[in-house]
Amino acid sequence: MQVKLNMIVGAVAVVLSGTAMSQELVVKIGHVGPTSGAIAHLGKDNELGARMAIDDLNAKGVTIGGKKAKFELLAEDDAGDPKQGTAAAQKLMDSKVNGVIGHLNSGTSIPASKVYSDAGVPQISPSATNPKFTRNGYKTAFRVVADDVHLGGTLGKYAVKELKGKSIAVIDDRTAYGQGVADEFEKGVKGAGGKVVGREFTNDKATDFTAILTSLKAKKPDVVFFGGMDAVAGPMLRQMKQLGIEAKFMGGDGICSGELPKLAAGTMADNQVVCAEAGGVEGESKKSMDDFKAKFKAKYKADVQIYAPYVYDSVNVMVDAMVKAGSAEPAKYLPVLAKTDGYKGVTGTISFDNKGDIKNGALTLFTYKAGARQQIAVVR
Repeated sequence: MQVKLNMIVGAVAVVLSGTAMSQELVVKIGHVGPTSGAIAHLGKDNELGARMAIDDLNAKGVTIGGKKAKFELLAEDDAGDPKQGTAAAQKLMDSKVNGVIGHLNSGTSIPASKVYSDAGVPQISPSATNPKFTRNGYKTAFRVVADDVHLGGTLGKYAVKELKGKSIAVIDDRTAYGQGVADEFEKGVKGAGGKVVGREFTNDKATDFTAILTSLKAKKPDVVFFGGMDAVAGPMLRQMKQLGIEAKFMGGDGICSGELPKLAAGTMADNQVVCAEAGGVEGESKKSMDDFKAKFKAKYKADVQIYAPYVYDSVNVMVDAMVKAGSAEPAKYLPVLAKTDGYKGVTGTISFDNKGDIKNGALTLFTYKAGARQQIAVVR
């Protein structure tokens, strides 16, 4: 009799265990960024933003469609390379992720967006700013930052109106991001009545800029704009100093990092560099961002570089859509994600337009003093 009773109790335990197990929903979130190569510090910053969001969601406890969700992060490295980016995207599709956060660069986000679109899996980039990213008609592509039309154009106007630039030189690194933001900057300069005296280009692996800087020096520029990343901008600033070019140095979010003074090896003068970061907070939102940065530093013993907060918000916006849809299946929550309106994140309010772009995206202008980044203004 006792044996029989034990068997019945055991059977009930198995059923209950099975029921509990069936109530847990594993949700896989993919993240892609360059965690190797020259801008690995930016890619790692992004990945840590994703890990923090996943940890917070799991600690909080989230229910999707009546089941407790357990979130897992599948992180891939694209090294900032378009081919590696599409390979990483395909790997995540093969792993059946429920959604993807990334990529960091426009040059990897744009080709990867087709892979995600073909699979019907939503992708939110926290940092790709080339307009083409959301102009290919893919319903799966979203971003939480303003694009280069806004960023480059605003910097172009600022160079003429605020910095009083009379002779402006432009350099780009020929990547989708660098060339795109430089083109928009040039349009902004011309639109504000300014004059571009020279346009040169390099590449995103270059370390020697003597030839192009010597060519530009002859044109006596008072402002030099660089479309590219901080790993190239730092050595460029060093060589400008060596050549005696004392122009203001401008760039987009790619150069606007905490690492830039280190990469420039002490050659930056106070207020010499003016850069813009896609995104920005003011008023009440500033406390959320400050709290996030303090929490991030306590958790990872590192300062936020640029985009970790935008990655954090991207993960949470995606999960919010899953909760509202009652499903983590891409086909079911994608229409809800597309209608995101008024989500309050640490980076401000997030609403998407019909292209997947953020509505009323902000930009933050920065300069550097005594080797530290200082905010100038938030503009929309």
